[in-house]
Amino acid sequence: MPDHIGQALYRKAKTRIPGGTQLLSKRPEMFLPENWPAYYSRAKGCQVWDLDGNAYYDMSYNGIAACILGAADPDVEEAVIAAVRAGSMSTLNPPEEVELADLLCELHPWADMVRYARCGGEAMAVAVRIARAHTGRDRVAFCGYHGWHDWYLAANLAEDHALDGHLIPGLAPAGVPRGLMGTALPFRYNQIEELAALVAKYGNEIGAVVMEPIRNLEPNPGFLEQVRQTCDRIGAVLVVDEVSVGWRLNTGGAHLVYGLQPDIAVFAKAISNGYPMAAIIGTRNVMQAAQSTFVSSTYWTERIGPAAALATIRKHRRENVPQHLHRIGQMVRDGWRVAAERAGLPITIGGLAPLSHFAIQHSEAQAAATLFTQLMLERGFLATKAFYTTFAHEDTIIEEYLQAAEEVFGVVAQALARGTVTSLLHGPIAHAGFTRLN
Repeated sequence: MPDHIGQALYRKAKTRIPGGTQLLSKRPEMFLPENWPAYYSRAKGCQVWDLDGNAYYDMSYNGIAACILGAADPDVEEAVIAAVRAGSMSTLNPPEEVELADLLCELHPWADMVRYARCGGEAMAVAVRIARAHTGRDRVAFCGYHGWHDWYLAANLAEDHALDGHLIPGLAPAGVPRGLMGTALPFRYNQIEELAALVAKYGNEIGAVVMEPIRNLEPNPGFLEQVRQTCDRIGAVLVVDEVSVGWRLNTGGAHLVYGLQPDIAVFAKAISNGYPMAAIIGTRNVMQAAQSTFVSSTYWTERIGPAAALATIRKHRRENVPQHLHRIGQMVRDGWRVAAERAGLPITIGGLAPLSHFAIQHSEAQAAATLFTQLMLERGFLATKAFYTTFAHEDTIIEEYLQAAEEVFGVVAQALARGTVTSLLHGPIAHAGFTRLN
């Protein structure tokens, strides 16, 4: 295949940027090594243009779940441009941050106070800092993925250095102080007995329980209630991570759908439709602990993030965006199932409708998924094993995508049957990345 501007630039980037990109989930090797476009010149709605001028429909991650309304949404852009023109930074504070705090507490009546950050990982670190400050305890029980900070990666430290990184494959804890070993305690979603075992061992040393309210699986009956009761019994702070799932099922946090009342909830990604913004909301009793520790940063006071979040949330509620996300997500899931059956390609489908994924059931699954991405790219789609819906995805786009997917599923199924998958690839097999702990 001819060399693309994006791949040429990416090769240069790897000589200047350790790892090539700032986010593991955006590395071209995760999708189509040596052939993924890598960079974009512009994005609008659910379309992306690469540096060669090629246009693609994004049927993959859509800003890694940030662009819930679609890229460059006009209502959000208008609010952001107004914030820029009014001055995005000053010695004084932007009034939008108070307005946003009121809105978030209106949507979440259990919450009283709000602090801000600008991305999910640091917001989770803030939440854990506040929880530890409130309880005076070091240990944190958790399930799921919660970012790159030391408090979380400490779970991958082991007595034997050779075992480091075994818990969450691909997330090496090099650089994390070994003194943090034993402070991050994992349990699996829906496995209440695993949390109970941690409580039995560490009891009142646990200062926080951190988890997503839902991700790939529906909660078992009573599971969330038991987590809440456990936290109440041992005096731990319950932190729900809404960074990915927030705003997908409703206007607000998914925990509201399941009747779970946390002490802290954390939002980022979709809260501002692609502009850097994160919010840590919580009860007054717990959030006041932020005053007894040091949680402070200059760019947490800029104006663009809160302005974008206000515009995003208001449009999200006004247009009933979650209903659209569910309908489109279900349309894709149903299309995958039918297309795979017709092609004779064995797949399983998982996740929530707005955050869906499929897995090819074959010993050469990773190579087959790479071939799927390659063939879909040739047909004008950024497509992977996952699809995160946006408000910009319309039925006609989904129909075009599913027609192409059915054709490509057929090619992949035949290649698997003939043992020719790798010979059809124009580059190496995509990297597998890390495995989520849930």
